[in-house]
Amino acid sequence: MVVYKSEEEIQIIRESAQILGRAHGEVAKRIKPGVTTQELDRIAEEFIKDHGGIPSFKDYHGFPSSLCISVNEVVVHGFPGKYELREGDVLSVDCGVQFKGFHSDSAYTYPLVGAKPEVLLLLERTYESLFIGIQQAKSGNRMGDVGFAIQTFVEKFGYGVVRELVGHGVGRELHEDPEVPNFGKRGKGVKLTAGMVFAIEPMINMGTKNVIQEQDGWTIRTKDRKPSAHFEHMVAIYKDRTEILTTHEYIEQNYSYQWRNRRQ
Repeated sequence: MVVYKSEEEIQIIRESAQILGRAHGEVAKRIKPGVTTQELDRIAEEFIKDHGGIPSFKDYHGFPSSLCISVNEVVVHGFPGKYELREGDVLSVDCGVQFKGFHSDSAYTYPLVGAKPEVLLLLERTYESLFIGIQQAKSGNRMGDVGFAIQTFVEKFGYGVVRELVGHGVGRELHEDPEVPNFGKRGKGVKLTAGMVFAIEPMINMGTKNVIQEQDGWTIRTKDRKPSAHFEHMVAIYKDRTEILTTHEYIEQNYSYQWRNRRQ
């Protein structure tokens, strides 16, 4: 059942999302070869707690960390650990913040120096697909319009759209209704109406859409072990507009590798 949000509740989610965006920015400063994913997790957790938030992911159904860090062929839900980043890696950093009882959730995929041009293109097109989906997330449309827009854009490049994992509503719970697939049919699915708040998060694979869950019960990787990309924003639906609640501004200010200019 969809839980509709009041303007006062959406304002709290905005505040939560600002802490989240700034936490992402602090992590972005440290992403470079030689840094462990565990160190990135520590930075995020300390920042969130220092600014009055609670890491949404930590201890969520037993998840051990504040960040999901997914490297190369890992799509989502990777554990931070002793792995040291290397030139040519790509890593998805997914984070959530609970603040005054409400959650926020966003993700960004980083290429490190040395990433192949075709991988940079995967990231760029996945990022573009996020905003193509957001354009369809408006009052009166259906959820299928969002998924259809994302799917048709990325599949024309031969990429695989993950089916087993989807976006979701966000509010007092980290995962609420409605589900937000990155595939679908126009005119189908839940009708979008004012007061909905949900996360759109394309998870796009360079090769097959098929994924495998590792034995840890969390880590999801591509079946063919080709790279994957993942970007996420939260939106609020109003009668006359759609507002993006999360921000990647601090990431783009603080990440030293300006990858969008390097893909050619």
